[in-house]
Amino acid sequence: MSYKSPRRPQFFYTTAPLPCPYLPGKTERKVVTEITGPDAEAMHDRLSRAGFRRSHNIAYAPVCPGCNGCVPIRIPVDQFVIDRSLRRVLKSNAELWAREAPPRATAEQYQLFQRYQSARHHDGDMATMSFYDYRAMVEDTPIETSVIEFRDAHDRLVAACLTDKLGDGVSAVYSFFDPLLERRSPGTFMILWLIQRAREMGVPHVYLGYWVRESRKMAYKARFNPSEILIGGVWRVAQNELETATADLQPDEVKISIG
Repeated sequence: MSYKSPRRPQFFYTTAPLPCPYLPGKTERKVVTEITGPDAEAMHDRLSRAGFRRSHNIAYAPVCPGCNGCVPIRIPVDQFVIDRSLRRVLKSNAELWAREAPPRATAEQYQLFQRYQSARHHDGDMATMSFYDYRAMVEDTPIETSVIEFRDAHDRLVAACLTDKLGDGVSAVYSFFDPLLERRSPGTFMILWLIQRAREMGVPHVYLGYWVRESRKMAYKARFNPSEILIGGVWRVAQNELETATADLQPDEVKISIG
């Protein structure tokens, strides 16, 4: 007769209120839980399907009072159809080539990360991250993670995406790029690359995190059709309806389920 130890309970906590980084005048609160132990990857899979995101060994989801602006979004890769504007993005970045690297922080990555933060998020918390902070963001992971490096024809690092492997897809944890290439939409190009990579891996989804309708910096996530959004605990096809995705959902209807 074999003995199976009881499953460790999963504890969830709520953070203190803080100013929202996306919407001025709003308050941010999160529910967080630790991802650890032998079941870390299975738990991360369940949490991702429930709309959570990972940072280090913590998974979090927004539970903000009076607001439901952060909408989990993912791309069903087999149904995705590239349009003319996205084909232009591919053409603009045709010279770039990608390398999947293990989650190891490098000085080259950090220098690019700093330039990106200074140009795009100079007033945010990440703009003050030291190399050791950046290294923790990349290397403190309890699951299978990689850094996708994008280089130009001269082998210069011009973009990177920290990516998690899931049971049902890949998750774009954080991406950054050379701000001088902004007109070429490198952030969009990296998502297109992940869509193709997910197809090659035989997994159905690319998870993009949260789409915030009122945030200009999040607008690029609505370019991929069809997309699926998590509303009321159910993933629904959004297609071109992202602008009205949250119109009928009241804050007290937000559901978090990891079943």
